[in-house]
Amino acid sequence: MSSPRTPTGVRGASICFVRGIPGSRLPADAARAPRSYLQSIAVEAQRWAIGSAVAAAVAVGAAVIALMMMRGSAPSSVDLSSAVEAAGANGAASQTAGGTSTPAATGASLAGTWKVAADGTSFVGYRVDEQLVGIGAVTAVGRTTAVEGSLAFDGSTVSAVQVTADLSKLASDQSMRDMALRQQALQTGTFPTATFTLTQPISISRTPADGGTVSATAVGDLTLHGQTKQVAIPLQGTIKDGRVIVVGTTDVVFADYGIAQPTSMKVLSIDDHGTLELQLVFTKS
Repeated sequence: MSSPRTPTGVRGASICFVRGIPGSRLPADAARAPRSYLQSIAVEAQRWAIGSAVAAAVAVGAAVIALMMMRGSAPSSVDLSSAVEAAGANGAASQTAGGTSTPAATGASLAGTWKVAADGTSFVGYRVDEQLVGIGAVTAVGRTTAVEGSLAFDGSTVSAVQVTADLSKLASDQSMRDMALRQQALQTGTFPTATFTLTQPISISRTPADGGTVSATAVGDLTLHGQTKQVAIPLQGTIKDGRVIVVGTTDVVFADYGIAQPTSMKVLSIDDHGTLELQLVFTKS
């Protein structure tokens, strides 16, 4: 009795998958296939493996670069020498543009009203330590140069200081953090401004010469997140090329101002306090 014959075109139609190559097919009787056919399958498998390895390497590299960018390096804390350097560079540019130089503000010429220079050299900002997923400890620093203010000096006493900062313009090294602060923590979308008003006069026992340094403490009302508290901010100041330059920092406990710690899938923890820092450059009005 003769065995059944396989219909024409059906022989070898059963298939199997080549291990490691999704979607590849090999005839069931591949053992009898020509050597060139088997070699082409092997080349295809090799190319697929190489392509997968390259793609994985690129993905890992991109992840490493992204993590390095997120870690970044926080700007240095405010200090008087850096502030003087920044103010000097901008002051020199202004003098060159205007064609005249500003006379040195010494002695009796210091008395009067001074205003925050509108040249981007002044800023108010925050500094907070946090732990990020896959990165570890970082210091988040955000600053705004949208600052206005004035200072009144009678030759021996600073009798008034008023400073206002637009916190909606706060910028850090991470735009996602800046956007989050509009709705969380500082909630700058709801409370866009922070203000400081001096409530106790500051006595200046000696009038510094150009480049001399004065240390003092400014006691006043700080309004942040819609709440006002009295603070004492240690300051350092100097006069350089006709400008009064002041820097200072103070610790801020978030709960004191009704500030809730922000939450994020990328953030493991955030300190319950931060540093308020300021750099103010005043010119005689």
